Amino acid sequence: MSQMEIEIDGLELRGFHGATAEEQEAGQLFLFDVWLVAHDAGVRTDRLDDTIDYTQVVACIREISDGHRFNLIEALAAAIADAIVERFDVSRVRVRVRKPEVQLEAPASYSAATIERSRR
Repeated sequence: MSQMEIEIDGLELRGFHGATAEEQEAGQLFLFDVWLVAHDAGVRTDRLDDTIDYTQVVACIREISDGHRFNLIEALAAAIADAIVERFDVSRVRVRVRKPEVQLEAPASYSAATIERSRR
């Protein structure tokens, strides 16, 4: 069976993650980039039931982000990747979490963490 890649890029969600109390109390914007590798049955049938429903993937990301406060964006990315592999028929997923309001000693566009998981 052949495979395809599905991307969700720049999903914006407000979250209460971070290593400081201020980040966890005030919250901030997080950007999520997700790449899914799945079978391509939907390409042939043109039916949503035969592919990954993006709205369900977004709901999964929101559930993980809203359901727990993470100190590290690395842990947030890993929790999302693990949940996607568990809940969806994917062979591989890569999740990048970007933090555009990062406070560093020098200006930066964002900080990010990327995690990849494969179905065993």
